[in-house]
Parts: sequence; C-alpha cells; structure tokens
Amino acid sequence: MIGRTITYSVLLIATLLFLLPIYLVVVTALKEPAAIMLSTTWQLPKVWNWDSFVQAWTAFLPKLKNSFVLTFFATLISALLGSLNGYVLSKWKFPGANIIFPLMLFGMFIPYQAVLIPLFQFVKSIGLYGTVWGLVLVHVVYGLPITTLIFRNYYAEIPDELVEASRIDGAGFFNIYRKVIFPLSIPGFVVVIIWQFTQIWNEFLFAVTLTNPKSQPITVALAQLAGGEAVKWNLPMAGALLAALPTLLVYIFLGRYFIRGLLAGSVKG
Repeated sequence: MIGRTITYSVLLIATLLFLLPIYLVVVTALKEPAAIMLSTTWQLPKVWNWDSFVQAWTAFLPKLKNSFVLTFFATLISALLGSLNGYVLSKWKFPGANIIFPLMLFGMFIPYQAVLIPLFQFVKSIGLYGTVWGLVLVHVVYGLPITTLIFRNYYAEIPDELVEASRIDGAGFFNIYRKVIFPLSIPGFVVVIIWQFTQIWNEFLFAVTLTNPKSQPITVALAQLAGGEAVKWNLPMAGALLAALPTLLVYIFLGRYFIRGLLAGSVKG
C-alpha cells in the first residue's frame, strides 16, 4: 500500500512538472501584451484576452490549406509505399533483401541539415521548388524508412502459410496484397498515419527552405508570429496552441490504437 502511494505521488509530481510549460503557454496566450512581465509570469490573467487567438487564426488561415494538403497526401503516399515495401521485404524473399533493408533504414539517421543544399537543388531542378507538392515529395521520401520498418515488423507476424495458400490458389503479387495483407494492416496503418501526420505537420526546416510565401505551411506562419524586435508573446503562445491542436486531437482519439499497433509488431521481426 505504501509503495503504491509513493509510486502514484511520484507520477503525480512528474505529471505536474510536465504540464507546467503548457500552463505557462495558456496563461500567457490569455494575457494582454502589457500584462506580460517576469514578475507576473505564473499568475492567471486578470482580464482574459481572446483577441490573440483571433489574430493567430487570421495569420494561420492562408497557410492552413497548405498544411492539410501537405500532411494528407504525404502521409497517405508514404503509408501506402511503406506498406508495399514491408510486404515485399517480409513475404517475398529475393537476393539482396538483407542489404536493401538496412540501406533504407540508414535514411532514418540522415539529418535534414546534411542534405538540405542538394535537396534544394534537386527539388528546383524538377520544377517543384516553391510548391506544396515539392514538400509532399520530400516528406514521402524521408518517411519511407520508418514506414517500411513499421510495416515490415508488423507483416512478419502474419503467417507465411496465408501467403503460400494464396499463391497455390493462383493469386499474384498484388492480389495477395489486396485480399490478404491489406485487410490485416489496419493497426499498422494507424501507427504509421499518426506518426507521419505528427512529423509532417510539425516540420519546419523543409517548410521554410523549400517553399515560397504562397505554399508555406502553418509552422512557418507560427514562426512569423514571433518576428520583429518587440514580440507580443501572447500572440505566438496562442499560435502554438492552435498549431498543436490537430496533432493533439489525433492522439486523443487514436492514441490507444497507436499503442496497440506498436505492440502488434514488437514480437517478431
């Protein structure tokens, strides 16, 4: 009993410490600019100012469509391609598979900054610089290593006998995937979609270097809220809350499926 009480107490303290920055962001967003001072940092606002959320939303609105288009298509394409890669690498053995898979995983460890200049030149050479579709292409390519890894581990749990039986019945590569593998892939897709959605929605470096003002996503608009010498801190704080809202909702509604999907691929592979 005493041990459980200590455990819960430590967890409660850790939770409060974790929530402190969020509390600071919320109270700062609700204060008027003149009321934001070091001496009153942790105090609740005397007058709740919702105008900062209105201003942040107005600044985000032109970029919101870009973020949704970017996130939707990049997440969908990288998930489908990662699923096909995982299917091939787990169920269709071929010479060199043990070399190709580690090489693909190596892409997970390449920092964005290391490839930024050649990536910029490549996107520009194919005519996609300054467009949302150039960003979609970049995030699809960068997302393939992790999506392939997740699906490959997940498909390793599917019995090979199912694939062999389908081959005996005359099903080909795509028919086996469509009728056998894909219907069993929902937990894997949930994990990949949540992961990719979060990474792509929050990404900033590619968003600010590979786009023009018309195609910039919401993270660039958020950075611009804090621009200038005299920063009205209530504005970027309100913007941070609004920008984080989509990913927060995704985790609230799909978080339990995310954990289940991760555990589904943790036994084999």
